[in-house]
Amino acid sequence: MKRNKYLIALVAILAIVVAACGGDDGGSDTTEGGADTTAAPAGDLTIGFSWNNFNEERWSKFDEPAFVEAIEAGGATYIKADAGSSEAQQLTDVENLIAQGADVLVILAQNTEAILPAVESALSQGIPVIAYDRLIEHPEALYLTFDNIGVGRIMAEVLFEEVSSGNFAIIKGNGADANSDFLREGMEEVIGDAVTAGDIVIVCEEYTDDWLAEVAQTTMEQCLTQNNNDIQAALVENDGMAGGVVAALAGQGLDGEIPVTGQDGDAAALNRVALGTQLVSVWKDARILGEIAGEAALALGQGSALADIPDVIEFESPGGNTMITILLDPTPITLDNLNLVVDGGVISQEDLCQGVPAGTVEICG
Repeated sequence: MKRNKYLIALVAILAIVVAACGGDDGGSDTTEGGADTTAAPAGDLTIGFSWNNFNEERWSKFDEPAFVEAIEAGGATYIKADAGSSEAQQLTDVENLIAQGADVLVILAQNTEAILPAVESALSQGIPVIAYDRLIEHPEALYLTFDNIGVGRIMAEVLFEEVSSGNFAIIKGNGADANSDFLREGMEEVIGDAVTAGDIVIVCEEYTDDWLAEVAQTTMEQCLTQNNNDIQAALVENDGMAGGVVAALAGQGLDGEIPVTGQDGDAAALNRVALGTQLVSVWKDARILGEIAGEAALALGQGSALADIPDVIEFESPGGNTMITILLDPTPITLDNLNLVVDGGVISQEDLCQGVPAGTVEICG
């Protein structure tokens, strides 16, 4: 399941943890931002995770189990809160996790700007912060994610091979989430020249509140109406929204005729790929991200500086901050390689092939 370089990274992080536990000078260190990073035995660590919601299938099915397994293997205690898509609730959740004794905080932000006061509060109290999968504009937070510009690029590349001209719809994620713009940036690298040349016309481009499928469906329905169904492709930024877009297309009898992109490797999306109603789901193996985040949380709790976490790079954020980050590589899943998600245990063959006519897709028989 794991790529070799990430296995190496995990081993290296464990080495940091062991080294920190073995220190006998009783002293303390500080991060670049001045936070107290006194090492503590792994068994004494409490690691808090503030989740924005569990509406997306991957968080509870893949990310969280891998994260919990990693920190519990290191002897740490896991506490969590689910904000239910509420910015205000997430601020309260972070305060509560700190009150419960969290030594490290991992935050999947609902709103990456609104969460900043809570992040600054944690850091001022010497509590390391990991921005999980969504950028938080603070240079003292460790940013862990997949290469979202690369994800957008992959979506557009796969789509562009199928359709290189015509009217395109672009359905973006939440406007308050920097990932939406990262994905769009990657798309532009592929389709930009064709747009400039007039070969591709972007007839509608909208953000989608909270990445909600029903909002994406409404947006696509309006786009179809405004353009008399004259749309040749839909660049959609995640699988949940892709489901809404496909539903809108189905309402006009166009599902399977207009290629649709997505990401996350959701079970329903992978089934749509097999059915031919979604062209690609860019699979980000969330188990790797969850495990690396867990190991990084252990290391930070043991006193490691951000720059000492293996495989980190510097990343210049849209807000002008130099972030310390790890970017993981995604994998596009199409009709040609559906076996990867079955072999990887992401979905059963039965669920993948539900409703697929016999003989139309190799893995489905």
